[in-house]
Amino acid sequence: MFTDTSRRDFLRNASLLGLGVGLPASAFAVTEPYVRVGEPRLRLGLAAYSFRNYFKSMRGKPNEKMPEDQRIEMTDFIRFCAEQNCGGAELTSYFFEPDVSDAYLAECRHLAHVTGVEISGTAVGNNFSYPKGAPERAEQMAYVKDWIDKSAIMGAPHIRVFAGKHPAGVTEEDAEKNASEALEEAAEYAGSKGVFLGIENHDSIGTADRLLRIVRNVNSKWVGVNLDTGNFRVADPYPDIEATAPYAVNVQVKVQLKYDGKTEEADLERIGKILRDTGYQGYVVLEYEEDDNPYEAIPPVLERMRKFCDR
Repeated sequence: MFTDTSRRDFLRNASLLGLGVGLPASAFAVTEPYVRVGEPRLRLGLAAYSFRNYFKSMRGKPNEKMPEDQRIEMTDFIRFCAEQNCGGAELTSYFFEPDVSDAYLAECRHLAHVTGVEISGTAVGNNFSYPKGAPERAEQMAYVKDWIDKSAIMGAPHIRVFAGKHPAGVTEEDAEKNASEALEEAAEYAGSKGVFLGIENHDSIGTADRLLRIVRNVNSKWVGVNLDTGNFRVADPYPDIEATAPYAVNVQVKVQLKYDGKTEEADLERIGKILRDTGYQGYVVLEYEEDDNPYEAIPPVLERMRKFCDR
């Protein structure tokens, strides 16, 4: 039974989450942190990028870094996630065949479901810094929309996207504006499919300030931050992690962090505490980028993360 107070709280939260009616369009912009409901819930995930040297295909080309008998495909990765009791699997787009069929995407969705794994999202390598009217802008938009469709087939609720590197002749200010405008255009399509776009601190984005400027200029409830803990290029990355976590729709964790161009081992437990203290709810995905054998190196890291994740 609802008490009067709990009923009022429920209605308020429903309204803020977009479940109510009559809200102005600005209420759906990401100008403020996401409204979370309930206690922080961190779900453990693993990114396919962690096995980048092992997939049969890499960005549309045969991946010959491993002997043929050691190469894997996406279904093998999903099974690994299940064996490691990961709640989520991030199926990076780079490792699908360039002409991947809808049937194979559906097969990945089926396998994930029957093995108790959720497809937490995917990731594309786009560049949204081109100006309107540029042919490259149209190409990048078509590329992202194609993966929005693919994500919908797989039941993936999130796509990691980039602002990209600044094209020649485009100022930093214009590149930021272009990225926000392109995100808003792509989000209109993504929202129609129920897919979030999370822009990552990557390429031209090395600080929380720049990342949040781009996000806050997007008028869509389907855009947020894909927080990559290892990609801030600042003197101390932890304050930037804390500043962006309230806007995050996905978090990717690295075992190394950058400090003014130098790398040091990440304090995973501190990252977990920041995410909980900021009220984050969603996937915390390990993206292992070291050169060690991932089959041996990843399980111990997952065990460390499992201590601050709910499942």
